[in-house]
Amino acid sequence: MEAVRQKLQAELNELEDELHFKLPKEIQKAREYGDLRENAEYKAALERQSVVTARIMQLRQRLSEVESIDLSKIPTDRVAYGSTVVLYDIDKDEKITYRLVTSEESAPENGLISTVSPIGQALMGKEEGDEVKVKTPTGFRNFEIYRLTTIHES
Repeated sequence: MEAVRQKLQAELNELEDELHFKLPKEIQKAREYGDLRENAEYKAALERQSVVTARIMQLRQRLSEVESIDLSKIPTDRVAYGSTVVLYDIDKDEKITYRLVTSEESAPENGLISTVSPIGQALMGKEEGDEVKVKTPTGFRNFEIYRLTTIHES
């Protein structure tokens, strides 16, 4: 969780530096070109300022959400954030292992899936032995939760 917090904070710091130091210089430089109605540099800088401000608000909100996660309230017997789940793919007759993480940590190619991904959402709250039907971009997949290790057991 600390790694996610640090990643968000690093992006936030970088964007705040851009908003408070770099963009004002760009806007001032663009103003020096004269007529602001036909000044592409000025319009681009103002547009970037708007995008950066919106992203800063998103990052602050997400940082607040991440910092408010109470690990003691995560279930010890059901799939939740931090769980490692071995799924038996009923249709393909194979086992797949996933770890449920935040969207910032997500790396499906490495078995790290977000709790808000289609598979992550379908697994949340389920127990070992449960069957889960997941709608994916390629169609429905049927899994059985073969083994569950919660964040408390890791």
